Amino acid sequence: MGLWARLTRIFRASTGAALDKMENPELVLQQTIRDMRDRVPELNNSVAQVMATERLLAKQKENLSTQVVDLDSKIKASVKMGRDDIATAYIGQLQQAQIDLERTNMQHENAQLASKQALKARDNYVLNMKKRTAEAMQLISAAKQAKLQEQLAQTMETFNIGDDASTFNEMREKIDRRVAAAEAKLQLGTTSVDNQMHDIEREAMDIQLQDKLLEYKQSMGMLGAGSNNAGKQISSGSGAPNEEKAVE
Repeated sequence: MGLWARLTRIFRASTGAALDKMENPELVLQQTIRDMRDRVPELNNSVAQVMATERLLAKQKENLSTQVVDLDSKIKASVKMGRDDIATAYIGQLQQAQIDLERTNMQHENAQLASKQALKARDNYVLNMKKRTAEAMQLISAAKQAKLQEQLAQTMETFNIGDDASTFNEMREKIDRRVAAAEAKLQLGTTSVDNQMHDIEREAMDIQLQDKLLEYKQSMGMLGAGSNNAGKQISSGSGAPNEEKAVE
């Protein structure tokens, strides 16, 4: 093998490898789908032109048929009137109209066939486009999944469990120390003298409120004398035995 052939082979191999690396299957498939969809309006325009030709020929055929009938009537009228010269002129026009009508009929039949074929080709293309689009979407999904798996594999290759484990342990230890310190402060706060005094004040307030409630009920006649004395005994507590004897 000559030197030039070897260089050519190396260049082609290197270029092909570079293109394979640069070529993104997902982007290529998406562009292919766009190209196929962009062709649909062009196909619709072509089909519309064919159908327009068919309808134009149909209109021409209708006009020629009317013209043939009209010329035939004029020929008959001219003959009745004895105007052979005029009848002869109309006969010439009639023959030309019949020739045109025959040619238009053939063209219209061909146009009808062309319209059917164009519509069928358009429909086949649309069906094939939908099929290819579905296949492309599946391939794009598979490509995305493969890319995700590749990234996950690369992450797992560079993942060092020892370093992260030590970090987790260190952070756990710091959090545990903060939680312990907070619990200790909370315990000290709940056992302080100030908190005990607050508890006594709340108890005294509750006693005053109960006494006030009993006074209201007594003033409203909702309690008897015994109930009032009992309420006072409850509100005064067990520390006043002399008052209880006096009530008795």
